[in-house]
Amino acid sequence: MEEGLQLAVVVCWSVVLIVVLSVLKRVLSQMWLKPARIRSVLSKQGIRGPRPSFLVGNIPEMQKIQSTITNKITLQKQPSDDQRVQHNWDSSMFPYLQQWTREYGPVYMYSTGSKQHLYVSDPKLLRELKLHNSLGLGRPTYLSKTMQPLLGNGLIRANGHEWAYQRKLIAPEFFLDKVKGMVGLMEESTMALIETWESRILESQSSVAEMRIDQDLKTLSADIISRACFGSSYSEGNHIFAKIAFMQDALSNPNLLFGFLNFSFFPTETDKKLRSMNKEVDAMLLKLVKERRTRSELGGVYEKDLLQMILESAATESTDMPQYRHKTDRFILDNCRTIYFAGSETTALTVSWALMLLSLHPEWQERIRAEIVEVCGDHELCHCLQDMDTLRKFKTLTMVIQETLRLYGPGVVAAREALTNMKLGDFDVPEGIHMWVFYPALHRDPENWGPDANEFKPERFANGISEACKYPQAYMPFGFGTRLCIGQTFAMQQLKIVLSLILSKFSFALSPNYQHSPIYKMLLLPEHGIRLLVRRAQ
Repeated sequence: MEEGLQLAVVVCWSVVLIVVLSVLKRVLSQMWLKPARIRSVLSKQGIRGPRPSFLVGNIPEMQKIQSTITNKITLQKQPSDDQRVQHNWDSSMFPYLQQWTREYGPVYMYSTGSKQHLYVSDPKLLRELKLHNSLGLGRPTYLSKTMQPLLGNGLIRANGHEWAYQRKLIAPEFFLDKVKGMVGLMEESTMALIETWESRILESQSSVAEMRIDQDLKTLSADIISRACFGSSYSEGNHIFAKIAFMQDALSNPNLLFGFLNFSFFPTETDKKLRSMNKEVDAMLLKLVKERRTRSELGGVYEKDLLQMILESAATESTDMPQYRHKTDRFILDNCRTIYFAGSETTALTVSWALMLLSLHPEWQERIRAEIVEVCGDHELCHCLQDMDTLRKFKTLTMVIQETLRLYGPGVVAAREALTNMKLGDFDVPEGIHMWVFYPALHRDPENWGPDANEFKPERFANGISEACKYPQAYMPFGFGTRLCIGQTFAMQQLKIVLSLILSKFSFALSPNYQHSPIYKMLLLPEHGIRLLVRRAQ
């Protein structure tokens, strides 16, 4: 009996030992062996970087550099009125990336815990990234997991064949021939905003009104994308956007972006709120989808909004590809989330930053108005905008938009993970490395853009992007490679329509209460809003 008991104890402890050793082996592999292998592959190719510490990598150094820059900015004196808007704010955002660029060159490696990163700002390697079309280059898996409450499993988060399947269904709905049909709703929503602004000017004691335009433009963009997505059901969009805005704010911590260690094992109040909102957004979207399906089955006729197009594409594709049939509803819900977030917020921000820049440069406001008169002649602008050829003639407006996207593009960083070993130019890129591109630094590089890189000069785009700088592949406001933003055409059309209509009615100047403080919260946001003085155009 005793021998049997002893044997059981030995077996029990053996199992425990095996489990412990297995866990230790896995931890050692993930925290040391795999990172060391990745760094070795890069090091042998001459790629350098700051020396990492065990377990934490370069996190302490990143935090120290960030703290030093933050303290320096805090101690600076308040600039005078003519200096309070400086366009070189990028030096205070992720300053360690730029400090290491100066120390180690345009391509270097660094570490955040077990995650190994490759920073890329070399034009030749950027060109290779743009041209690379393998499914082996995807969205970082750890980052995708973090963004799940906001984006579901939609196009932005998906990788591999799942991503290819989703893009095949969604991309055609943003082709130019489809976007043409959305011009009318863009105009209608913008005219409603114009009426609101005109009322505010009338209510003011003078001919000018101070407004925080970024909030109004966010509402406008939400209205446009809601109507484009859901047609007559667009009023539901307001509730969805409010919840998505909360999730965006909660998930915008840079620690999550770079995969810093998180030792919280219990859900916080924010985590619980995110889960709750996640379910609520799904329920609202699913309700709209079910209502649309029911009415369609009863013979209802709908305009070809994005929801209807996606429903029809998903139904057809699930018949042709039965392996995806069970994912149809999930596909629709997740990509509606993606369209809401990426399609409305980014465009609203670009219009807001553009009007801020034009407030500083009223001569460009006048040039745009003169161009509208020249192109449209005696025709009403709204009628004029219905013609796609007319929009292409707005060269000055296009230059202003391109320069705004260069200096204040809504996207701040782009990340790619090598899901398999691959070749990029002369480099062998090991599986598991996370590649990073910091747009603001690329778009202000004096080696590429010249000594006036920090100045607002739309004329640099007079002959197109290819002639605007030395390395046009380093201009990427809509991303790069196969994961280039599928809504680029939709966004550019909306930007031209909204800006042309607004600038034909109003002129803008910077408010004395405007505080220039661009911050990163998944996108480039104005921390204190954008306050402008608005008056009717002469």
